[in-house]
Amino acid sequence: MISSTSSPYPAPVGGVSLLLTFKGPRNTILIIGGDVLAASRAFAALEAGMQVIILTRGLVCDELRWRADQRQVNLTDWGMLPSASTSLLPSAPDSNADAESLSAFLAENPSISLICITIHTAHTPALARICHAHNIPVNVTDLPALCDFSFAATHRFVDPSTSGQSALQVGVTTNGEGCRLAGRIRREIVSVLPKDITGAVRQVGKLRRLAKHTDDEVGECEEGEDSGVTTPNRPVPGWRNSAAESKDESSRRRTKWVAQVSEYWPITRLASMSEDDMKLILSGDSPQTTSSYSIQGQNESSLHQLTLSPPPKTGRILLVGSGPGHPSLLTIATHNALTKHADLVLSDKLVPAAVLALIPETVEVRIARKFPGNAEGAQSEMMDAAVEAARRGLTVIRLKQGDPVVYGRAGEEVLFFRAHGFEPLVIPGVSSALAAPIFAGIPVTQRGVAESVIVCTGVGRQGKEVKLPGYERSRTVLILMGVARIAQVVGAMVRNDSGSEEGLQSGEGRREGRPFPRNTPIAIIERGSMPDQRVVASTLGDICEALDSAGEQRPPGMMVVGWAVLALQGTGDTSVLEEGEERDEERIRKWLGGGRWVMREGIDQGWAEV
Repeated sequence: MISSTSSPYPAPVGGVSLLLTFKGPRNTILIIGGDVLAASRAFAALEAGMQVIILTRGLVCDELRWRADQRQVNLTDWGMLPSASTSLLPSAPDSNADAESLSAFLAENPSISLICITIHTAHTPALARICHAHNIPVNVTDLPALCDFSFAATHRFVDPSTSGQSALQVGVTTNGEGCRLAGRIRREIVSVLPKDITGAVRQVGKLRRLAKHTDDEVGECEEGEDSGVTTPNRPVPGWRNSAAESKDESSRRRTKWVAQVSEYWPITRLASMSEDDMKLILSGDSPQTTSSYSIQGQNESSLHQLTLSPPPKTGRILLVGSGPGHPSLLTIATHNALTKHADLVLSDKLVPAAVLALIPETVEVRIARKFPGNAEGAQSEMMDAAVEAARRGLTVIRLKQGDPVVYGRAGEEVLFFRAHGFEPLVIPGVSSALAAPIFAGIPVTQRGVAESVIVCTGVGRQGKEVKLPGYERSRTVLILMGVARIAQVVGAMVRNDSGSEEGLQSGEGRREGRPFPRNTPIAIIERGSMPDQRVVASTLGDICEALDSAGEQRPPGMMVVGWAVLALQGTGDTSVLEEGEERDEERIRKWLGGGRWVMREGIDQGWAEV
């Protein structure tokens, strides 16, 4: 658990590294040494596109000589440097002369931006000091006290489709606590990643390039790896059709939709994208409904040579809830629908890959393109596709996150399918509104704390504002689909800073009832029930800053507002209603440990055994 302090911003905690990546010919690395380790460092730099200079005295390993012959590295001998030591022994150079030579060499080569020393002599520290004097970061093997940077335990993935090296790398560092352990952790990470992870990286790269391609110059991608954009669900105006867009608007929309696909689609689906799929994703056009399934078996002959055809298969539509995300929370009915009955699965984008992985490979899966501004269009696509497939005799599973009727738009789909001749079967699911708080250790009702619960949404249809409930001390408020708009939601709920009973002016029209005190507990639960679940808990007055301090958001997320948030934390507090408001500030301080917010990662390890 991570807790804030009384400072308005999180206090930096040392002991870690600033993880960066270097690549490109503008960077030159100087490697002092000619051993096998020097060759390994040189190879890593070459793969990053860097210029490599090897500075050594005498002995050079075979690999470095070969790379020098191939003109991949520049091999320089100490003896060729000005003021070089006349000593012939690598283990006993003249420290002052070598330091002077290195200093002069660095002055003549201003392109050198990194230095790596792999040799070990009594005077290696003097060489490191020269590097520091020239303000060039240096790494000295096995001497961490002299190092400005270190090399992570890295792995570069091979793309199975090409048998060549991919663009995907992972790196692990223990910051000097255990180099051998870092290598093991790296192997563990690599072993559990999906086998088609490199294909996903390759295809998403193609999708990004296709999204940014235009005849006119437009702004760069605003939601890249280092853009600082914390949520892929940032509100945008509703999108109607590509014909009404300017080229700049089109490029920005496509970029946002790439972010959505990257965040929500299963790795296997990303890896299998064709160029036609990519164009369809970015265009916003409705997909042609096609199917690769054989609905009827081959005609059979009777003993009397009469041709027998099986009766036409009757299509049907099932509206199915997949639960909050953890596969073990699927109902038996949902599991059977996905694994035994489905011919076509039309899935919402929030359904996690762990659930989709249960679907047999022979079943076609389509994922809704509910990207920012395109929710209505994507909804229509899904409903039309379901009817078209059912008319061809397929069993269509319309798969939704949580429970299909809890803000899952199941009602309008029931009416749509009924109007088109199909009465859908609605299979309930475990609602994330109730399950996610349990995973976060929050009871939505609790004797002495919360006597009732209300579920609402933070955003209305097509992004319109909705009325939020007023404050009742004995009630828990669950808000779905509002984390990306948390500032507006909180503004509508709290009273103003003067403590009057009037809400903030911007929020007066969005609340029915009394304003919430600013010290009301709130928890934001992201990716509830999944292994990377995160809970950020604070008060309404500080939650926006707390969420910003947590970094990149992890949709989907929900908010739990009310005193039930702290009821079971630590030693517990179930006397909220009995004691009244007098002790609220005290109980808040106890709950937050004197800070302004707390953050918890992951779920109980016991779920791995269920």
